[in-house]
Amino acid sequence: MINISALFSALKSGTRVYNTALILLCLFMPVIAPAIGQEFYTDVFARTMIWAIAAVSLNFIMGYGGMISFGHAVFLGLGGYTVGILAFHGIESAYIQWPLALLVSGLFALVIGAICLRTKGVYFIMITLAFAQMVYFLSLSLEVYGSDDGLNIDTRSDFGLSFFDLNDAMTMYYLIFAVMIGCLYLTHRLVNSRFGMVIRGSQSNDDRMHSIGYPTYRYKLAAFVIAGVMCGLAGVLSANFEDFISPDTMFWPRSGDLIFMVVLGGMGTIFGPLGGAIIFGILAEILSNITDQWHLIFGPFLILVVLFARGGLEGLIGKWGLGRDRTDP
Repeated sequence: MINISALFSALKSGTRVYNTALILLCLFMPVIAPAIGQEFYTDVFARTMIWAIAAVSLNFIMGYGGMISFGHAVFLGLGGYTVGILAFHGIESAYIQWPLALLVSGLFALVIGAICLRTKGVYFIMITLAFAQMVYFLSLSLEVYGSDDGLNIDTRSDFGLSFFDLNDAMTMYYLIFAVMIGCLYLTHRLVNSRFGMVIRGSQSNDDRMHSIGYPTYRYKLAAFVIAGVMCGLAGVLSANFEDFISPDTMFWPRSGDLIFMVVLGGMGTIFGPLGGAIIFGILAEILSNITDQWHLIFGPFLILVVLFARGGLEGLIGKWGLGRDRTDP
C-alpha cells in the first residue's frame, strides 16, 4: 500500500505546500473544471498527468543518474502501439495488453541500455536518439497499422470488472492519477534506497563508486530498464485515453518535450517533473490556440529558465527561502 505521508515526509515545509497543491489540483480538476465553465481542462490535466509519468521516468535516469536520453519518448510509442496492435487483432484484455506492453518496453530498454551505457556524454545521447528514430521509421513503414496516419483504437483495455470500465471518463481520469502517484512514490523509494545511492553516486563520480565495489554499469542498466517500463506504462495510458496512437508519439521532438518538462520543473527532484508537465500542458493548450508554431516560444522560455532558475521551479522556490525536495546523497 502506498504511504502518501512517506512521500511528502522528505520535503521541507515550503515545497510540501507547493507540491501538495499540485497533487490536489490534479485530484480535484474534474470538479474545478466544470465549476469554472472550462470542462475541457479535465482532459488537459489527464493528458498532462500521462506526460508527467513519462517525465518522472526520464528524471529518474537523467536527474539522478546523469543519463540524458534524447529518445525516451520511444517507450511511450512502444507501450501505446502494443496496446493498439493487440486491440487491432481483437485482444482487448488488459491482463494481456498491459503486461505485454511493459515487457516490450522493458526488453527494448534493456537492449538500448546495454549498448548506450558503455558510452558517455554526447555519444550516449546520439545512440538513444538513433534507436528511437529507428523505431519511429519502422512504425511509419507499417501500413497495416496506419503508417504516419496512426492507429485508431476502437476498444479500450478491458479489466472485466463492471465497476472499473475505462470507457467511463472519471474511471479513466483517476486511474491515470493513481498511476502517477504510484510512479512518484516508487521514484521516491528508489532514490532513497541503496540502489538510488549508487545511481546518484555514479553520476557524481562513477569511477569512485566502481572502485569501492559497486558494479555501476548493472545499477545504471537496471535504472534505465525501470525508466523504460515506467514510460511504457504512460504510453499504455495514453493509448487508452486518446483512443489513438501514432508514430509522432515517439518522434524526437516528444523526447525534447519530456526533457523540457524535467528541466522546467526541477531536474533531480521528486515532484519537479509534475510541476513542469503541468506548466507545459497549460501553456501548450493556450499557445496552440494562438499559433501552430507554439514550440518556438518554448525555446526562449527554456533559455530563461536555465539562466535564471537553474533548479527549475523547485530551485526558484528554494531561492525564495521555501526549501526544495532535492534528495541529497
